[in-house]
Amino acid sequence: MTSLRDTVADILVDIGAKDDKLVVVTADVGGSTRAMKFKQKMPCRYYNVGIAEQDMINFAAGLSAVGLKPVVMAFAMFLMRAWEMMRNTVSRMNLNLKIIATHAGFSDSDDGSSHQALEDIALMRILPNMSVVVPADSADVKRSLPTIIEDVRGPVYFRIGRDYAPDVTNELDYKFSLGKSYVIEDGEDLTIIGVGITLWDALVAAKELKKKGIRASVINLFSVKPLDKELLLRYAQKTGRFIVVEEHSVHGGAGSAIAELLISNYPIPTKIIGATTFGRSARSQRELLEYYGISYEHIVNEAVKLVNKEVGN
Repeated sequence: MTSLRDTVADILVDIGAKDDKLVVVTADVGGSTRAMKFKQKMPCRYYNVGIAEQDMINFAAGLSAVGLKPVVMAFAMFLMRAWEMMRNTVSRMNLNLKIIATHAGFSDSDDGSSHQALEDIALMRILPNMSVVVPADSADVKRSLPTIIEDVRGPVYFRIGRDYAPDVTNELDYKFSLGKSYVIEDGEDLTIIGVGITLWDALVAAKELKKKGIRASVINLFSVKPLDKELLLRYAQKTGRFIVVEEHSVHGGAGSAIAELLISNYPIPTKIIGATTFGRSARSQRELLEYYGISYEHIVNEAVKLVNKEVGN
């Protein structure tokens, strides 16, 4: 189990030591986001604008416009406050600005629904020029973030949680490429698509389904926007059934993006597992995921129903 916030901060420190154009901007959450690690090493390239997310985005946009490489770090929930600025200033001008959204989904469990971002992917993916990346674990962060900062031009929304994430891809051999997702398990009966931390549940569900004679493919939907259309359509044709699992609203998120792709190209039975209402306070992120049915047990139940329905049982 590894904290994605710490992994992100360590990568920023490493890149900042070699690239003096990298700057970090926060909204008075340097400790919570771990951006303070960057400040300790490179204080002259760290900016805290206070509790003012809208100003943070516009300030970082100005830094980008003069040739710097700004990375903003704030809670996903409160970044939504600055959506107008991300639309009109960042996306419309296609500025090279990276947005690290922490505490996403249910990960800020004890603070309750006011701090839990379940709508952010929907808001970000509709913005022209804005890419959306959701790593599954620390290894995914290490694969992707250096490339995103150094090689990807334009705005990117990089979504991570607060809590520790299970290490599920650290032994896998694949490289990050924006717009690509990755097959972790290969089966023929249905495809389970995990987004972010839910990849762990998708993999556990696939193992449980195998005991029931159901062979499931599992895809790590690393890049929510742009989608890996070729891979998704190939597995739609191969397995004929999709289950999308995300720590986000079932409306407008990764599941909706995939449904839009399928409707226009290859319609198949698709189940989206995610949140259907606001969150609540709890002792842990896992408690909330299980409460809202975003768990491997629920995936197994839905997969069995989907397969049995198709074969007429």
